[in-house]
Amino acid sequence: MRAAWPGRRVGLVFTAPSTRTRTSFWSAAMTLGCDVLHLGQADLQVSTGETWSDTGAMLANYLDVVVARTNGPQRDLAQLAEHVPATIDALTFEEHPTQAIADLCAMREHFGDVTGLRLAYLGEVNNTARALALLVCKLPFHSLDVYSPDDSGFSAREIESLNAIRGEEVVRQHHQVPETPDAVDAVYTTRWQSMSAARHDQDWLARFEGFNVTKDLVRRFSGSTEAVFMHDLPAVREQEVTSDVLDGISVTSLVQRQAYHKASAAAAALLWTSGVLS
Repeated sequence: MRAAWPGRRVGLVFTAPSTRTRTSFWSAAMTLGCDVLHLGQADLQVSTGETWSDTGAMLANYLDVVVARTNGPQRDLAQLAEHVPATIDALTFEEHPTQAIADLCAMREHFGDVTGLRLAYLGEVNNTARALALLVCKLPFHSLDVYSPDDSGFSAREIESLNAIRGEEVVRQHHQVPETPDAVDAVYTTRWQSMSAARHDQDWLARFEGFNVTKDLVRRFSGSTEAVFMHDLPAVREQEVTSDVLDGISVTSLVQRQAYHKASAAAAALLWTSGVLS
């Protein structure tokens, strides 16, 4: 990357913890020559009751781009973007688009092309899963099989909406993992306690039994070639995935390349916002 956007003022508005996304946007913005301001929960008056719309109206006076992670509903980001058209979604409760870009970079790097790739996603459907599903439906992937416990997957309406994008069945929802599932090229999971939200059901972990990714499970999902493993991080080791899988000891793991390409995704988002990319 080169300093393609020198002097632009980028605000990183992160009201929730972030390791990879916040750091990667800082790194990309600095590399592009931008001036960067960090604003956390304690720095914003939304913590005292100001609306996101009023906050956006104020930020529009001083910043060229806002990169926002709210952890809240999508409508919060929409209210902010009413006044700051150059607002980049760095994660809401429903969406995580820049993670999908990083995932795409990692898969293209490993496979060379994503055309015809089959993916399996295991665990709770969250913002990462929704971004992944949109990616699969909008690019020439073959399919995405989603394996989630009851009441933790996509709704029937979401599945219908996703498959309407290409007018064919691309995303399929399953509520158990069969002994011999359809073969895929990549197995993807995320942490089960999405967004660190507290679980009211004390026995919730029991519902996820059989959905954790182990070496044996990856091999069950493998066809003529072994499936690779993917995770958006942070991970709860030995819960949704075993350490030997996460670290690429027993299978091929793309996890670190996904994390590396968070900066690629951040740079792409910033350059697209600037009009350098179209």
